[in-house]
Amino acid sequence: MARPGRDNRQSGRDGRQRDDEPELIEKLVGINRVAKVVKGGRRFGFAALVVVGDGRGRVGHGHGKAREVPEAIRKATESAKRGMIRVPLREGRTLHHDIKGHFGAGRVVMRTAEPGTGVIAGGPMRAVFEALGVQDVVAKSVGSSNPHNMIKATFEGLGRCASPRMVAQRRGKKVSDILGRKDTAAAEARE
Repeated sequence: MARPGRDNRQSGRDGRQRDDEPELIEKLVGINRVAKVVKGGRRFGFAALVVVGDGRGRVGHGHGKAREVPEAIRKATESAKRGMIRVPLREGRTLHHDIKGHFGAGRVVMRTAEPGTGVIAGGPMRAVFEALGVQDVVAKSVGSSNPHNMIKATFEGLGRCASPRMVAQRRGKKVSDILGRKDTAAAEARE
């Protein structure tokens, strides 16, 4: 039953819908069950690893722990939304240049690819690229296969990715000076 004066609207911070916020792609990378041994037996908990992106160059990852799986996923998703980064994409489909990333023992190599290549990457990295909106990329995990280290290494590399426009602005030059005269028209058309 609705309370008088409320006309069945949700109010407050959680009830608001933002029109400017795009639909986010959520990818569950992994769930880990952990047990704590107590006097009466074992208590189980769950840890979730989630990647969230808008499919247009923004992506984030998060980790959440709880007693139940849905609560762990919710916490991880909120953490991922808070820590989103923007990655410049060439033509909205691939990276601008080849990147190496590392975190702990996790090492990853990400390379640009021609149109039609698709996403060639292993499990956790594939989730990052799909949430990011990359359509053509070749990636390889060289070190640890731990999903946490692979994702953090991928984000470390993507955080260093720069477009020609960003490099030119940082150096106080024109895009044509950075790329050379013949590539100028092609570079400006890409962005």
